[in-house]
Amino acid sequence: MTNDKHPETSPWAIPVAQIASRPGQSKEVDQDFPAPSGIGDEVISIAEGAPVHVSGSIDSIIDGLILTASVTAPVTGECSRCLKSLDGDRTLQVTAFFPYAPDHDSRRNDEEVDIIAGEEESEDTYPLAGNNTVMDLEALLRDNLVESLPVQPLCRPDCLGLCPQCGVDLNEDPDHHHETHDLRWSALEDLKAQLEQNEQ
Repeated sequence: MTNDKHPETSPWAIPVAQIASRPGQSKEVDQDFPAPSGIGDEVISIAEGAPVHVSGSIDSIIDGLILTASVTAPVTGECSRCLKSLDGDRTLQVTAFFPYAPDHDSRRNDEEVDIIAGEEESEDTYPLAGNNTVMDLEALLRDNLVESLPVQPLCRPDCLGLCPQCGVDLNEDPDHHHETHDLRWSALEDLKAQLEQNEQ
């Protein structure tokens, strides 16, 4: 969890003092961060502390910073139908706005105000920390990675799953089936068997 008193010590912190309040400036990001807690469930998840690679750029505008990046994280899970392993890397693209604290910079024109207002209404908006000197990615990573995980993960959209009677993978043996008997006729079948036995 982020240390509010010393945000620069957070494992998700990126120092941005050198580009804050300098519109047009940018900074490259290419590093690993630990996966936050609470991403996924027992079916599919990203383990807390697993390395999450972030590669992209931070661009400074009049009223804040914009992060545009590719995020890659190791996913552990299994198909909800056939239980096949789904372990592997998941990559997603993120764009987020980190506005400066109020009154940080009053210089803006009408067009910039409209752009900023739209960005601030977006769900992908996060506060800067440390008096606008630190960009903390904990919440951004958790939100985007949680959203990227499927509710019912599948190895493929048309996965046939497992046989409910014996557990055979129907993807490997699609013609697999079991003889089924109508219980309503079982008594007659037993009687027939007894009659055939008596005739012998």
